[in-house]
Amino acid sequence: MSRQQRAEIDAMVRQPRPEGPRSVEELRAGFRAMMAEMIVPAGIRTRTATLGGRPAVLVEPAGTPTAGTILYFHGGSYVVGSPETAMALTGNLVTRTGFRAFSLDYRLAPEHPFPAAIEDGLSAYRALLDSGEDPSAIAFAGDSAGGGLTATTCLAARGAGLPMPAAIVAFSPGLDMTRTGGSMDSKAGIDPFFTREGLEHTGAMYLAGQDPHQPMLSPAIRADLTGFPPMLLQAGTNEILLDDSTRMAARAREAGVDVILDVTADVPHVFQAFAGVLDEADEALERAALFLRQRIRSKGTAHTPAS
Repeated sequence: MSRQQRAEIDAMVRQPRPEGPRSVEELRAGFRAMMAEMIVPAGIRTRTATLGGRPAVLVEPAGTPTAGTILYFHGGSYVVGSPETAMALTGNLVTRTGFRAFSLDYRLAPEHPFPAAIEDGLSAYRALLDSGEDPSAIAFAGDSAGGGLTATTCLAARGAGLPMPAAIVAFSPGLDMTRTGGSMDSKAGIDPFFTREGLEHTGAMYLAGQDPHQPMLSPAIRADLTGFPPMLLQAGTNEILLDDSTRMAARAREAGVDVILDVTADVPHVFQAFAGVLDEADEALERAALFLRQRIRSKGTAHTPAS
């Protein structure tokens, strides 16, 4: 275990931040700057695309891709972020699985609050199915808010009568907008990124007055997960959203869903983004890639929907 690496990462991200709530523009600029420091793996090629009426980035391995598609949802509290800010994560999944990935540029709050992001996720999934992609060859993956979208897009797809994808991989997912998990308090001060106040600030932009006590906003405590695909939930012990994953895993088990809860000690929110710097990040991504390879079943060569 790389205790020194984990300590160095913690010190690096635990930088002084401006006091008081920041504007949307400041939040977005700060997030872009932070994620630009992450290492994007070599061996991928990218191009812009359109999926379900929204911009996306198609990420493919440099060689011939293995048949299978990852629909990736970036993180950023539904307020910040883009396919570019998640490229280290998306690229690592692509290089480690051989699958292609579409990283979706879904609409953000406060300009487009709930349920805009979910609607975009559903439209993107429907576009993949309409292009002829078999659901057994599609997996949802995402980090933070995007990890939440892996679950809520599944709920929306089920509600629309669409087949479930083959699998879900969620890195430090946000799955409870009521913020009632015990880790919200027990990890306060331990989490180097988040505070309750900060999450409530961005959360209010996404909620736009909606009651968070509903399945599409708090699936970890409200959703019926019956019929969900196998799920891999990865989180770290140094994050206030830890119990979003632990409660989602328990709820999945109760619904008869295959679920793996993968918790790494002494690492922060979305620690997988530190691949190439933190051994635990690379190891977690290897486990995620193995999970995806075991569950995506497809024949032939991957193809690209019209864009």
